[in-house]
Amino acid sequence: MRDTVTPKKVSHSRMRVTEVEEFLREPPAGFSVKALGSGYRVHSDPEKSLVLIDDFFSCRGKIVFENSLGRKVKMHNLWEYTSMRKRLLSKRIYLLMSACQENFSATNKKAAREVRVLKQYVVSIDGKDPLIKWQMEKGLDWTISSVAGESYRVDIDLTQALDSWAAKNLHIKTDKLIKVKPVWRDAFFTLKYYSDALFDFPHWFGFSKRNFKLSLT
Repeated sequence: MRDTVTPKKVSHSRMRVTEVEEFLREPPAGFSVKALGSGYRVHSDPEKSLVLIDDFFSCRGKIVFENSLGRKVKMHNLWEYTSMRKRLLSKRIYLLMSACQENFSATNKKAAREVRVLKQYVVSIDGKDPLIKWQMEKGLDWTISSVAGESYRVDIDLTQALDSWAAKNLHIKTDKLIKVKPVWRDAFFTLKYYSDALFDFPHWFGFSKRNFKLSLT
């Protein structure tokens, strides 16, 4: 089965979604791209942007974002947390996300789930946008108050925002012209805070995991 993916470029200030190939070809202000024999190296200015993208492979080879903190950011003290929070609420945040198609096939009376990547996107959100900033502050404050000084992990989920964008800007059709709703992979980033508590039982047993969602409206 052959699928057709017809994306439209969206560059609203609150959230921008750009195909990886287009990002490498025409990087936004504050970014520069250097072609290597095995892929690309992307440089960014940490004073102007917050990049949370792990190294990855695309059809153009290995892509490395210099100055990236990675999708999962670790913090070990109040100063690191305060610094990270300030950056989240004052800069444009860049992430890598994938639009996928989910297929189900029956084998031996069991449904086998297959997820196929259709397109990879660099997604950026404006941390200082009033709505995004309010949601982020509310979610981070709720996380801290709910764990009472323990170590914790919080996932900031953009699935809802991406679904809203995809409904208007991404069209996936099979060879039978059936429209398919994309499934998003890695539509989040993670903050991990490690306290100096001697016996951090809630964290050890996985009771300090939190999640909150960001939306565009």
